[in-house]
Amino acid sequence: MTWPVPPTLPFSSGCNRRRCCSIQPETTDKLPPGQRTVVSSKLVHRKLAGRHRIGADIVAGVIYEGTMGMDEGAPTTAHLHDVLNRAGRVVIAEAPPDEADSAGVARIVVTGAEIAELARVLAIVDGGTGDRCRCKGWPTLMVHDVKGELIACWTLHHQSSLRGIGDCDADLRDGPALTEWLAERGLTGSREVQAGLAVQEAEEDRRRLRWLQAAPAGLRESAMEVSNPPGRDLEAWSDRLRDAKAQLATLGQDGCPEGIERIRALLAWVGVSARESTGGLKWYDMVVQQLLLAEDPDLIIAALATGTPSPGQLDGAAQLFSSLEWTTAHGKDLAEPLRSMLIAHIQADGTDPMKFRMRHGYYGAERSA
Repeated sequence: MTWPVPPTLPFSSGCNRRRCCSIQPETTDKLPPGQRTVVSSKLVHRKLAGRHRIGADIVAGVIYEGTMGMDEGAPTTAHLHDVLNRAGRVVIAEAPPDEADSAGVARIVVTGAEIAELARVLAIVDGGTGDRCRCKGWPTLMVHDVKGELIACWTLHHQSSLRGIGDCDADLRDGPALTEWLAERGLTGSREVQAGLAVQEAEEDRRRLRWLQAAPAGLRESAMEVSNPPGRDLEAWSDRLRDAKAQLATLGQDGCPEGIERIRALLAWVGVSARESTGGLKWYDMVVQQLLLAEDPDLIIAALATGTPSPGQLDGAAQLFSSLEWTTAHGKDLAEPLRSMLIAHIQADGTDPMKFRMRHGYYGAERSA
């Protein structure tokens, strides 16, 4: 089966992770009675009778509110340099702000000429991202002036952006350079995280490529647009994805108007995701599953009863019939002979998730767990 090929659409292999952690800010009412505080929208300072020690007191002088720097306007490298030009020392702790004083946290103290080196590798893209990552961030950088007073507290986010120098996060001009600079001074956590993220992103790219290769020939170019990962502008990405989904649906209907043949092709495509070792469905997997869910349910059953389905089509059926949308609308039971055929496939060659669902009564199987 061949669908008409649409005009070539660009494919981006870049990936920007969505930020999904939560901030749990501390509040000033947690301070012990009698302690004087100086409150701003970015930091809460504690007067500690002139004591500024590394260790237990390091974050006792700062309560992270998650709004630091928001009264300073857009972040700029010039402003960052202005702060560091007034610095007597910078303490960098390999932990988020509320854990920076914990035992065992690696930390260094930067003084003298090395502050200028730090300023160089901390250079940011002026204007910022216009957004704020929802995680606490780490490492934490605490900037003290020559008198020992804390004048700024910044955090790195995903080893690629800086928080606290303005009213939003700002991308580093050279994140890898900062990562190596820290590693040369004993703070290797960022480098280890970056290495792990590189491995993860490479696998994500390979998975997306396997999905594209499984697409029917006439749908591959449109599938590329569907599978493009989200960028920083999620609203724009969502608009592009909606348009790409509509194009994919139209090509599927126009290129293969015969319903049973179209459904069997889509089942085989969905079956690819069922075999992925990383588990779960990506947004592009969900798009194909939604195309199947838009089909007549009786026609889907008929497509599986026509001839002998391939193992890939049975994988796709196992994925579809266990989806929340299907079971909510049609329940978990399947009529014979489809029930016996799918259970036999899963017993012989099903994935662990398929067998888990079968033990819990999906596909019309008798519940055994």
